[in-house]
Amino acid sequence: MSKKSRSKIWFLVHSWLALPIWFFVLIVCVTGTLAVVSQEIIWLANPPMRASQPSDDAPRLNYDQIVAAIKKAEPDTLIESISRPDESHFALDVEVSYPDGRSATVYVNPYTGAIQGTAPPFDFKAFIRALHGWWLVPFTHGYSWGWYLVSFLSLPMLASLVTGLVVYKRFWKGFFRPTLRIRHGARIFWGDFHRLSGIWSIWFIAVISVTSTWFLIQAFLFDNQISISTEPVAAVVPRENVPLSADGSPAPMISLETAIRQARARIPGLDERFVSLPDNAYSYLSVGGRSGYPLMYQTADINPYTGDVAATSLLSDRSGLEWVTESMRPLHTGDFGGIWIKLIWFFFGLLLSMMVLSGLLIWTKRTALATANALKRNHKTSRSQTAATIRHESTQVSQ
Repeated sequence: MSKKSRSKIWFLVHSWLALPIWFFVLIVCVTGTLAVVSQEIIWLANPPMRASQPSDDAPRLNYDQIVAAIKKAEPDTLIESISRPDESHFALDVEVSYPDGRSATVYVNPYTGAIQGTAPPFDFKAFIRALHGWWLVPFTHGYSWGWYLVSFLSLPMLASLVTGLVVYKRFWKGFFRPTLRIRHGARIFWGDFHRLSGIWSIWFIAVISVTSTWFLIQAFLFDNQISISTEPVAAVVPRENVPLSADGSPAPMISLETAIRQARARIPGLDERFVSLPDNAYSYLSVGGRSGYPLMYQTADINPYTGDVAATSLLSDRSGLEWVTESMRPLHTGDFGGIWIKLIWFFFGLLLSMMVLSGLLIWTKRTALATANALKRNHKTSRSQTAATIRHESTQVSQ
């Protein structure tokens, strides 16, 4: 075998060894696409998650009414937090604990206050996100190696975006004159589809690649005890400032609606999404939600006895670096603008998955064809060499 033929064989071996990597990228893209709408998939399959309205004009209950309804149904239940999903058709997520030490998240109807069911500790949403994010590899001492493996794929994805734009000359013409030939064979079709989907997904690939790169950096910083947060240490209510009732127990706390009004007064335009109740007599009551900038939350810690705002975490409190880093996760998941943003992310995630699949099909077919041709050439060369050897030996014998 000549030196050129051996090099060709080694290149083909190298190409086939890259096949599992492409399948890995494809699986990560598919699971990420499903993760975007995983909550909606559970909503379709799990009726207790639905905010069923008893009548067309039934109003939503406020937080105090929700607490009262839960307490009436289960007096011994301790309510820890109430979360309101972005979509109004979802039930409230209420974290509770029971006297026997159990903790759970229950679905509460926002119109009636009825407890409709209990969330499983590990549902489809948690499974698909864990499969996508770290391949179910457990976290032991820091981030799992599965997290590093998945997030590392952002680098070749970003490199593929750059090299694709360089290779595809005048790619912007694909926006104005898209080409998708469907009657010229599978190879032509998948080639056109790969280029066309890549052009229309430039912004999405860039977003996914950059945010995934941040996840890789985030894991490295955490595992090396490096923090970039400017958030202060959580404060507590001083013991001497805790008012006592006649029996010596802490005084009743203010209503949740009062706390929300105080938070809105400090954070204009606040669309509260969660209320966290105090863990003990010295903890603050927290109210948080979006306001102004949809990618980041703002929160207010409120004295549960006086209603005074003790501390806030506002957009203006973040550093420039925190503005960037805290925006990474919602940009990656599309979880910042309701169902329509999720559907956009789902569509382009599906397009990205199909683009990877089309590239995989094109690459596999070319590699398979090159392998077959190389084996055929080697077989012909071997036969020619064998025939030449036989002729040479025959000549020697006749002489």
